[in-house]
Amino acid sequence: MTDELDKTPDTAPNEDISFTLSDDDIRGALDALHAEDSDTVHAVLDNLNPADTAELLAKAPTDDRREIIHMYGEILDPDVFSEMDIELRRATLAEMPPAQVAAIISELESDDALDLIETFDDDLQKEIIRKLSAKTRIALEEGLSFPEDSAGRLMQREVVAIPQFWTVGKTIDYLRAASSDLPEDFFDLFVIDPAYHVKGHIPLNRLVRARRSDKIEELTLEDTHPIPADMDQEEVAHLFRRENIVSAPVVDNDNRLLGAITIDDIVDVIDEEAQEDLLKLAGVDQGDLYRAVLSTTGTRFRWLFINLLTAILASIVISFFDATIEQIVALAVLMPIVASMGGNAGTQALTVAVRALATKELSETNTGRIIWKETIVGSLNGLAFAAITGLITAAWFSSTMLGLVIAAAMIINLLVAGIFGAAIPVFLSRTGADPAVASTVFLTTVTDVVGFFAFLGLAAVFLL
Repeated sequence: MTDELDKTPDTAPNEDISFTLSDDDIRGALDALHAEDSDTVHAVLDNLNPADTAELLAKAPTDDRREIIHMYGEILDPDVFSEMDIELRRATLAEMPPAQVAAIISELESDDALDLIETFDDDLQKEIIRKLSAKTRIALEEGLSFPEDSAGRLMQREVVAIPQFWTVGKTIDYLRAASSDLPEDFFDLFVIDPAYHVKGHIPLNRLVRARRSDKIEELTLEDTHPIPADMDQEEVAHLFRRENIVSAPVVDNDNRLLGAITIDDIVDVIDEEAQEDLLKLAGVDQGDLYRAVLSTTGTRFRWLFINLLTAILASIVISFFDATIEQIVALAVLMPIVASMGGNAGTQALTVAVRALATKELSETNTGRIIWKETIVGSLNGLAFAAITGLITAAWFSSTMLGLVIAAAMIINLLVAGIFGAAIPVFLSRTGADPAVASTVFLTTVTDVVGFFAFLGLAAVFLL
């Protein structure tokens, strides 16, 4: 025992462990590709897991990526394409013959296969589906019939369903005999009646602890949380997070079992939804990293054009006070401070509100309380920064009145930023708009207009 404890592990506890490919690994693989050293390239690809191979393809130059797919596509694990960014996957698979894409899809589980094929346009989808087996074709066509981003699109059709009247022994014998047809990963057995209605579930750990003679009906848990096939995937993720479940059955309108969703799919959904909301706040789409230049430019142009209109509106407000600015040049120097502080304070409140809406933490019962809290926070920060900027301005320009004016404008703008930062996402959500998309534009307009109007208006009244 002492000798075993004295052994040094292969990996020291404090040794850095990386879960991504290093730049040296990528350069080595690409150097071998350029040198036409196929043995080395084969060895590299064989030693990489699907996620690492997807990372290699993502970071490789376009020409090198095409060569890897062309020369070594046949040996790539089909799961590699499930790990790729959606835009990169679409561009990569679109260059393959439909028959090769069909072969890749045939090797994947039903949920991953559907995720792959739904990235294509309708014509290419039909061409690929025609080359699949009847079983795979029916499963994909059924999946495509469900709404986009729904549970029906997310579920896998490979499930373990057992009748109520079986025993534990019969169930275990069935699992062993049908091992090749079972899902690659599963956590629960779903119990069904003869009409395929879901009656409950049995976690695997509960099954293996039972005696062979125990009846399935006696082990069944009824808190199964069946998910309608048309439920939005964001709602599904919320259910998993709220109820702490690792898998759930997907059912049709008659509560008949269609498939299952597992926690690994939910992790992807949570990541996807979080990225989507984050990018929308900046007016950027997912996949912009791999999308064509003109397509990316066009997408961003629309949001920049909207921002231009809001900037023009703020400039119009400034133009009302051009005579004031001409007489007191210091105002032009100080204007950006008021608007910038309001914008940043509002963004903080807005981010909290958007996140709370996305996680269902914000509803009608606590909306007023949250907006009131952000109003108080804005007021307190307004008072604090009013004192700071007022003192700095008074010392800088040797004008106590100018310091008081910017202090008052700071209080007003940060107060308004707190109110509107929390209220705008709530209002947009209740009108059916996506608060992650439109909130920033409205907030920027409010804080700029109010900030400039308050500062220049007060200056016009008290300094002239």
